[in-house]
Amino acid sequence: MAKAGTASLTIAELREFASFSESEQLFIERGLDIGLGRGDAFKTWGTKGKDAAIRVQYLGYREVKALRDEIPCETSIDGLDAFMGPLLRVTAQDLALEQIESFSAYRFLYERLFGARVRPWLPAAFCAAAALPQIRPARRKVLLQSLSEAAATAPGWSEREPCFYPEKVEAEAA
Repeated sequence: MAKAGTASLTIAELREFASFSESEQLFIERGLDIGLGRGDAFKTWGTKGKDAAIRVQYLGYREVKALRDEIPCETSIDGLDAFMGPLLRVTAQDLALEQIESFSAYRFLYERLFGARVRPWLPAAFCAAAALPQIRPARRKVLLQSLSEAAATAPGWSEREPCFYPEKVEAEAA
């Protein structure tokens, strides 16, 4: 029975990923390659027009590994400044690249970069970063409206780790 439950959760994650736009899917795949150190992201994702965006992500994601160990207890203020400041900076950099169009896509990426323990912190980081002046006003509105009331006011978050980690697959030459 446990395998059936895990399979249905994996299918739900696959469906959620499929619901994102193509640009969001590619951004998530690239973000996971960079943030999790999967392969050579510059070689996999590098093109003349995208090298600057990859560099920005590489620089921003340098903090991800250390931040995984800094996720504070959600019932305490201790460690809040050491965690939220860098998380906000990484989030703002990702949102400023204008490849993430919704909170759902952001949450999908970040819970894979950081693990399930980060979930309670994501609505605050997303709202704070989306409200920064570095985000264009029209874009800011779209991003903030994508956060549902249910996600913003959730009384609790699942502690189950994500199952599905999308990867870029090269098409075979015909």
